Amino acid sequence: MNLFRALLTVSGFTLLSRVTGLARETLIARAFGASQFTDAFYVAFRIPNLLRRLSAEGAFSQAFVPILAEFKNQQGHDPTKALVDAMSTVLAWMLAVVSLLGVAGATWVVYAVASGLRADGQAFALAVTMTRIMFPYIIFISLTTLAAGVLNTYGTFSLPAFAPVLLNVVFIIAAAFVAPHMKVPVYALAWAVIVGGILQFLVQVPGLRKIDMAPRIGFNPVAALAHRGVKRVLVKMVPATFAVSVAQLSLIINTNIASRLGPGAVSWIYYADRLMEFPTALLGVALGTILLPSLAKAHADADPHEYSSLLDWGLRVTFLLAMPSALALFLFAEPLTAALFDYGRFDAHAVVMVGRALAAYGVGLVGLILIKILAPGFYAKQDIKTPVKIGVVVLVVTQLSNYAFVPLIGPAGLTLSVGLGACVNASLLFIGLRRRGIYTPSSGWLLFLVQLMGSSLMLAGAMHWCAINFDWIGLRHHPLARIALLAACLVIFAALYFSMLWLMGFKYAYFRRRAK
Repeated sequence: MNLFRALLTVSGFTLLSRVTGLARETLIARAFGASQFTDAFYVAFRIPNLLRRLSAEGAFSQAFVPILAEFKNQQGHDPTKALVDAMSTVLAWMLAVVSLLGVAGATWVVYAVASGLRADGQAFALAVTMTRIMFPYIIFISLTTLAAGVLNTYGTFSLPAFAPVLLNVVFIIAAAFVAPHMKVPVYALAWAVIVGGILQFLVQVPGLRKIDMAPRIGFNPVAALAHRGVKRVLVKMVPATFAVSVAQLSLIINTNIASRLGPGAVSWIYYADRLMEFPTALLGVALGTILLPSLAKAHADADPHEYSSLLDWGLRVTFLLAMPSALALFLFAEPLTAALFDYGRFDAHAVVMVGRALAAYGVGLVGLILIKILAPGFYAKQDIKTPVKIGVVVLVVTQLSNYAFVPLIGPAGLTLSVGLGACVNASLLFIGLRRRGIYTPSSGWLLFLVQLMGSSLMLAGAMHWCAINFDWIGLRHHPLARIALLAACLVIFAALYFSMLWLMGFKYAYFRRRAK
């Protein structure tokens, strides 16, 4: 498998997903601004997202994909299909029960996540209602993640990468055409989550049928639990769930703190999150997606050289592309925020506050992306306990940072703490991989880092000049001109960065790597 081509495929569809996601957020910002309505929606949406990361994208993927790859490589088609059927049955029934409990206890759930909304009775009530509407989303998105894990293990990356686009399209339709006709317009966004979740699963079914891996959900979850592969996945999920829970607990605490910082604070953080997740998804999530199955195969084949080589390739690609992205968030945050969100009810104050939160994310963006590369180095070897221990340390660091930074810089202190915690996380993961001999850096790193720093310094100067010499907020009344200016700046930045690397002797051919 050509890793670079797979990366381009996943990143291409992820880029489409993020572009449609930005269009979605721009429409929502234009229609609702940063208000009690968006605070209520984003709190409600965060709850099923938290559970999704616990049950699906986080703990489940980390435990399931390596074991699925082992079944595929060592036992053949029929045992692998039986594992997929049994796992989908257990997952569907378990999350159906969780959804029912969530709908029944929505009031207490919202209070636990964002108690500050109680100060605004209307926002709290809206959040509770939308939580009840959206809770079943975790069933569909978890099945979507199972399908994606199967397809990725079989070398199919396009359908799983395209699926999130459908959620964004449904959001856009709901915000633009459905919301204006509803008594409470923001409820249209909640129903869009459910429809989008269903579509994300259905679009992957043809790919699963093609490889005869379409999951059959049975009516006897007890029998499915008896499958030895399912038992192994669940045993691995216990520490994995704890590991993901540590990160999500930090997110819950941050949301709660933001809900107490005044109206709009939750939304400012959310909009900054969306922009931060753009490079994180394009690089970290895409690289993690293609590396985990390849690492799991290298582990099953007992090939430590291939294992280390895959990690080395992923780390170099990360540094190559994450450094300019981090500089963009740190130095170009306000222009990005203004060009993408400064319309309708989204005012200049919101631009400044989101820009500050985004710039703070820039400090830790490289760490946030590196985690997506380094953690699979443990997961593919079915070692989940080490990331758990590191996660506990990071939780403490993040919350101590909140205590120090939030009183000084307000909501931006929350994003700065997350970024610094991610840097600590990535550092500890790297040290763990090196000490255990799992990863041995190849030659040429010193020259690579020198080339990277030289190009980054030139890029930083250009970004700073463009950020301070144009009135990005003042161009609100000329939106097309502002968007064109932003696009021109980004093209110039990319050309400058990669040209400087080339002039310094950087060899791009290294990244055209194939996995065994």
